[in-house]
Amino acid sequence: MRKILLIFFIVFSAAPAWAQKINADSLVNVVIARNRVTKVSPPISLDSLMKAFSTSRDPVELSGLMADILVGNLALSAKQMAYVSNNLLSLTQKEKNTAAQALAMVLSGYTTYNNGDNAGGLKVMFKALKLAEDNNDKAAIGEIYNLLGVCSENNTQAKIYYQKALQFSRASHDDLAAAFELGNLFIIYSGDNKPDSAMYYELKSFELAVNKNLQIVTQSDLLFLGKLQADPQRRLKYFRVALNSPYTKTDPELLERADGAMALWFRDAKQIDSALFYAHKAFNVSNKLLIGRKRAPAGLLAVLYKGRNADSALKYTEISYALRDSMYNLDKIEHAHSLAIAEQQKREEIATQKAADQANLRLYISAVVITFLLLLAFVFWRNNQQNKKAKIQIQTALEDLKTTQKQLIQSEKMASLGELTAGIAHEIQNPLNFVNNFSEVNIELISEMQTELESGTKEEVIEILEDIKQNLEKICHHGKRADGIVKGMLQHSRASSNVKEPTDINKLADEYLRLTYHGLRAKDKSFNSELITHFADNLPKVNVVPQDIGRALLNLFTNAFYAVHQKQKKGLAKYQATVTLSTGTDAGYLAIKVRDNGDGIPENIREKIMQPFFTTKPTGEGTGLGLSLSYEIVVNGHGGIIEIDSKEGEYTEFIIKLPI
Repeated sequence: MRKILLIFFIVFSAAPAWAQKINADSLVNVVIARNRVTKVSPPISLDSLMKAFSTSRDPVELSGLMADILVGNLALSAKQMAYVSNNLLSLTQKEKNTAAQALAMVLSGYTTYNNGDNAGGLKVMFKALKLAEDNNDKAAIGEIYNLLGVCSENNTQAKIYYQKALQFSRASHDDLAAAFELGNLFIIYSGDNKPDSAMYYELKSFELAVNKNLQIVTQSDLLFLGKLQADPQRRLKYFRVALNSPYTKTDPELLERADGAMALWFRDAKQIDSALFYAHKAFNVSNKLLIGRKRAPAGLLAVLYKGRNADSALKYTEISYALRDSMYNLDKIEHAHSLAIAEQQKREEIATQKAADQANLRLYISAVVITFLLLLAFVFWRNNQQNKKAKIQIQTALEDLKTTQKQLIQSEKMASLGELTAGIAHEIQNPLNFVNNFSEVNIELISEMQTELESGTKEEVIEILEDIKQNLEKICHHGKRADGIVKGMLQHSRASSNVKEPTDINKLADEYLRLTYHGLRAKDKSFNSELITHFADNLPKVNVVPQDIGRALLNLFTNAFYAVHQKQKKGLAKYQATVTLSTGTDAGYLAIKVRDNGDGIPENIREKIMQPFFTTKPTGEGTGLGLSLSYEIVVNGHGGIIEIDSKEGEYTEFIIKLPI
């Protein structure tokens, strides 16, 4: 079972706007160009790998050799792999090679774990970890944490181990191990149903593999990324690139999976003849692999022949069932064989000792057995207690994290509400001032009109009435304006209904820009900024949740004003704080661009700014949730895109793209 998991990890080694920054198509083009000139050397024999492993002192080279031993010999049985790992351990001890000994020891423990002795295997693996830590061997520590993650029984513990493995592999510049560990994190986040984080690690793995020319990870990632593509032609392109790789043609495991992927693609495209062609290729290649890898092509052939050729469908169905039974019987035979050998050894030992002192021998064996059982019971009890304690600690930490997250999200919402309230108050004050002023003027005009009526001057009365009429029209106009602002305030204060409706983005964006600016001005009278708007004419309405998009824009405007205000405080000569808002269309999307001429975003943190709780503001001035919430609203809530363009020291531009 663990071997199957390792295969899955190798083939599928791989979170947010962060993941989208990696252009998979560009990397695929690099692979295509590289495939044209790549020449793959013949695989190194297992004996040569073991010899090189026992003598090498370089940590990263040792890590790569162990990966070659694991990955290149997947067809070995459990018994054969145990023989290899034990011989490696003996060789490294004989050579007094402490750099290799820890890796050989963890391989032995991993094999023991896979052979059914979980407790014994983990004990050896942790002993190997202690040896590597004593020697400060970061590459070995990374490999050991990675295998501990593979052996973990729950995703939470596995995630911790893989993160530690990635940390040490990067510290030792072990790119191959880091690529594998990124792939393992992809598998964990996929299992936790977190597709954005999973895709982030998958693309990171692929980017590292291509940049460092790590062929096994590159071709495996291509197969999996192909399966994730929504467009069938893009999916086919990724499969073909992997299949045409010279490296894939020398690796039966990869070749079987690539042919199988092509067969499934043609099956989905209703091109059954082509699907059968690749399924047969996959089946032929699988003869070089373990029984478990033969079943998938046989089962696919049975499905493809169903309804087309009854004899062939029956043939491959029988092969698939036979392989399944063979796997089951093979496990039973190996187990029985191991028991028979153990029993024979026991009898020989008893017979040898019986001639000397049969009574003392029996007493000694009984004492050893009882001691062993007591020790084993104690180890199991202690491990059980430690596991319970660890679970309680993890649960407590998780609850604390959830509570803190809720508090920070509420704080972010209240901060946004305060800014909106200040902006609305400033906006509503202007029409109210007009209403009050014109009302006072009308009172004076009415008094004058009374005087003129008493004096009988009709012409003056008519002129005054005309002035009063004009003033009342202005009062009516500004009263309606105030009414509109109040209605808008009530609408923004309501919780989002998540109901999308056709919305004028120009009007919505302009309204939130003014509200944000006036809200900041209400808090800091010294702040001033030039507002520039470029609204596209005849912009189509888009179906969005207005309150949600408004909140996303509010966060972008707030960050833009904060950036120019911070630069303004430096007292630079001739600096004019400017925030520009523009709209338009772009390849089927409606684009909203928010640009400021602040200090820009440093290159080393651009991939982090969309992460929850990441902020560059001083403590108490930001929660790190504004851009994260904007990303959730635009990308997850509306199927849109957020892009960032920035030049340090000059400007930052956020681009929201909403599907039309």
